[in-house]
Amino acid sequence: MTGSTTAPRAPRADCVADPAGGLTFHTTGHDPAASDLVLRRTGPGAADEVRLPLTPAGDGRSRAVLPPGLDLAEGRWDVLLGDRPVEPGVRDVRALVDRRPEPSGPVAPRVPFPTPEGRLGVRAWLRPRHAEAGDITFGDAGCTVTGVLYGVGFGAGATAEARSDDQVHEVPAEGGKGTFAFTLPYAPLALPPLEGRRMWRLWLRPAAGADAVRIARVLDDVWDRRNVFVYPEHRGEGYRAAPCYTGENELCVRVTP
Repeated sequence: MTGSTTAPRAPRADCVADPAGGLTFHTTGHDPAASDLVLRRTGPGAADEVRLPLTPAGDGRSRAVLPPGLDLAEGRWDVLLGDRPVEPGVRDVRALVDRRPEPSGPVAPRVPFPTPEGRLGVRAWLRPRHAEAGDITFGDAGCTVTGVLYGVGFGAGATAEARSDDQVHEVPAEGGKGTFAFTLPYAPLALPPLEGRRMWRLWLRPAAGADAVRIARVLDDVWDRRNVFVYPEHRGEGYRAAPCYTGENELCVRVTP
């Protein structure tokens, strides 16, 4: 008779976000001799690794802390114990919903999330200058975007830019005291020939001659907005258009025939 063996269960971690931007992990199901929780950045060419010391937390659990002052490079990070992926447990991210960085920047949110493979990951952004998208409202044939600036001031001659490949469409922007707003008509984004989907990435140039800042929405608990924030689609003459977010939570306008 051949005996059967059961594969050891993967370690598991609960995660709590704090208002200052730190993350605390409580792990179970791992080798008690493990000394570090490892964060490893994923993606082509990524080799970054951060080790967080584990300390006993009672009841067979261990604790590791990612402090707010320890920057993570922008991207997605796997959570590991040794080389073993960690399963997601309870993720308490309520503190991220109302957190607002200092107006002077930088913006450095970290959001724990379950990966498609059922592992625990951390999505990190790190932006010294940032334009945080807020409410989006709709007119007859366009949208109005409002938001907040971090790490950069608003000045005269500010514009919003919609970029698609080598094309750039500009509209004037309004603002003051760290805020911005602009209205973007859809029709100029749908000029022929429109042979397939055209994605326009939205940027804000906060003053004449200033470097443009990518508009995104990263200051809450949503790590991927693509299927969470779905906006109404406008049907124009020969086109359809709607705002949307990328997998990096950056704001675009999608135009299709």
